[in-house]
Amino acid sequence: MPDDVRRCDDHGFYEGAGCPVCGDTGEFVVNGSRRRQLSKFVSGALRHFPDDAGLELDEAGWTSFDSLAAAVERKYDWADRRTLAAVVETDPKGRFERSRDRIRAAYGHSVDVDLESGDDPVPDTLYHGTAPRNVESILAEGLKPMNRQQVHLSDSVADAVEVGSRHASDPVVLEIDAAAMAADGHDITKRGEATYTTDRVPPQYLTERE
Repeated sequence: MPDDVRRCDDHGFYEGAGCPVCGDTGEFVVNGSRRRQLSKFVSGALRHFPDDAGLELDEAGWTSFDSLAAAVERKYDWADRRTLAAVVETDPKGRFERSRDRIRAAYGHSVDVDLESGDDPVPDTLYHGTAPRNVESILAEGLKPMNRQQVHLSDSVADAVEVGSRHASDPVVLEIDAAAMAADGHDITKRGEATYTTDRVPPQYLTERE
């Protein structure tokens, strides 16, 4: 299946039937269904319920990779450290950051952590997908973090539609003038592959996409 994860001896973990570098079929590691199941658990443990998973996060959201692997093994009898590494390294949205023997969620926390500001460039325009019922209040009051630490923005309309589809079958996409926000001193930080975070988006930077 296209979203299964395999491992090439020379080039590491990859998604799909063949190594994208050498074409080798590699060794099967985990199927797409279990990959998504494990990714959802790991995301939740690192973002929302570390205590329930038996994890301790430091002030920047890091925990030891060994501790997370142990939590994964307690949760699933089919998963181990290697399965966890495969899911983390091939995550399509860059949800996780791994540094030597530590790991953390790149964004999306509801627990209190300080991710620090990055210095990656920010596009002039960002997007946010939401349900139609929320549009009027957002345009009047701006985007707020709600139950998360920060507001999450997307760098493409397609990603914003995908996010909005979690809340409604006919999501609305809002455009954010990120260039104007940055010029006015609002901090926007890249997290993962295509997600950007900020404390809030005041209404003057928002327009509804036609």
